[in-house]
Amino acid sequence: MNNASVEKGAAQAGDHVLHHVSLPALVLHQHALEHNLRWMQAFVSSAGAELAPHGKTTMMPGLFRRQLAHGAWGITLATATQACAAYAHGVRRVLMANQLVGTPNMALVADLLQDPAFEFHCLVDHPDNVRALGNYFAQRGQRLNVMIEYGVAGGRCGCRSGEDVLALADAIAAQPALALTGIEGYEGVIHGAQAVVGIRAFAASLVYLAITLQNKGRFAGPKPIVTASGSAWYDLVAEEFDRQAVRDRFLAVLRPGSYVAHDHGIYQDAQRGVLNRRHDLPEGLRPALEVFAHVQSMPEPGFAVIALGKRDVAHDAGLPNPLRSYPAGGTAADAQDLGACEVTAIMDQHAFMRVAPGCRLQVGDIVAFGTSHPCLTFDKWRTGCVVDEQLRVVETLATCF
Repeated sequence: MNNASVEKGAAQAGDHVLHHVSLPALVLHQHALEHNLRWMQAFVSSAGAELAPHGKTTMMPGLFRRQLAHGAWGITLATATQACAAYAHGVRRVLMANQLVGTPNMALVADLLQDPAFEFHCLVDHPDNVRALGNYFAQRGQRLNVMIEYGVAGGRCGCRSGEDVLALADAIAAQPALALTGIEGYEGVIHGAQAVVGIRAFAASLVYLAITLQNKGRFAGPKPIVTASGSAWYDLVAEEFDRQAVRDRFLAVLRPGSYVAHDHGIYQDAQRGVLNRRHDLPEGLRPALEVFAHVQSMPEPGFAVIALGKRDVAHDAGLPNPLRSYPAGGTAADAQDLGACEVTAIMDQHAFMRVAPGCRLQVGDIVAFGTSHPCLTFDKWRTGCVVDEQLRVVETLATCF
């Protein structure tokens, strides 16, 4: 993992681009971050829901604190170790969007639950896991909050039918150490030309099952949780939850994670879809995440090698996108548009960039790249640099992968 070196006092050191920062570096634009935090919280609140952003995207406790300060209900995480990291940095309500499997992982959560201020919910989708959890937490003298995961045929985890959901609820009821606190689904595995139709139908069936379970008295509390939503289709999930009057009977929780940093790829495309469906929404999310790197070599005309590679930036959903360049020792005002340039290949520590005619580049210049799928950029870094509009570092944020 990378650790961008920032010399002490860098935030006060002139107006040079990322002055005193060893590149490559993960960069977060302060104004875009704040805009995204406000925008998503306002959207979720207006839908009558709560926000539990998926923290596995960034694993940056500094961003968790910002999300909670803006009104987030809790933080969603993927693993027991991530839950421990969040707890160590002050998070006291966690929704783990996976089954809790394996005795060592159960032990981590059981230790956290010794703090009565810590609220934890995990998912279950199979009787084997229900039995294992029930036995373990009974031995610990604790009660674990679980939510049934409802899935998609051919998709990822989750019960595949309503009958399976009801049978699993019966299995949970037979375990005194477990409390059924809600039902969960993930729509992001639904693809194809009819994805919108499929996602609406899935969200509707999720709510129908929640109502069915509630009418049968299966939930442990009076207002159980119903939750779904990744970072692409949250508007459709919110509409379906609201359409079926979830506000009155359930605690609706949406879980997008990538919104806080956004991107220049798959989530930018998804956001266009949201705004096309919802003309009432104000300006959408802004890309806040970029990776800055030096021009390493210019061995041929029209060709630059950048000191940026697979170990620095996501490449699973598209290659890095050249945005701007700055001369060595330059300022934000010296930006040159690189929109006509293109990264054609990427290696461990190098990116090959086709340089468009008319672009002025030399070895040592700084290039800002956009990314696609921010999750797999954050996990390559130990720290990220928060910058102001003059590209001066105002804060560094650590990751906990």
